[in-house]
This record gives sequence, C-alpha cells and structure tokens, in this order.
Amino acid sequence: MSGYPPIEIALPEKQLCLSVLIMELTKREKEILDLIMDEMSSKEIAEKLEVSISTIEAYRRSLFRKFGVRSVIGLVKAAMKM
Repeated sequence: MSGYPPIEIALPEKQLCLSVLIMELTKREKEILDLIMDEMSSKEIAEKLEVSISTIEAYRRSLFRKFGVRSVIGLVKAAMKM
C-alpha cells in the first residue's frame, strides 16, 4: 500500500471517451455509420455494400451497443459529437 486512498472515477455509461470509441469501431462499422449519417436505409446500405439486410442490422446493433444508444437518432447525435 502506498498510503494513498484509491482513486475512483465514476463516468456515466453514455459519456464514453469518444476517441477510444473511434478506435474500437471496425472499418466496416465506420463505413456503415457514415452511410447511416447520409440518411441511407438498411436496405440501401445493403445494396450499396452488396451484403444482406440482416448483416447491416447486425452492424447497427453493434453500433448502438458501442455508442450506448437505442435509436438511429441517438446514434447520429452521438456520432456528431466525435
């Protein structure tokens, strides 16, 4: 023991360090996020990237989880803060 009290830092779940979050996004997640921010639907993104709609929906769920949001609006708001 160093004699110092432990340092506790309480960060609300939604106040993630955005620079760390960016590093955690895959290249494909970043690409899909950009297309979502361009107001493209899952179907349009799937057609553009030549993948299934369910694949895009899986990426959306991953983005929601990583950003701590529950909707596309929340995702876009969080992404705009980056």
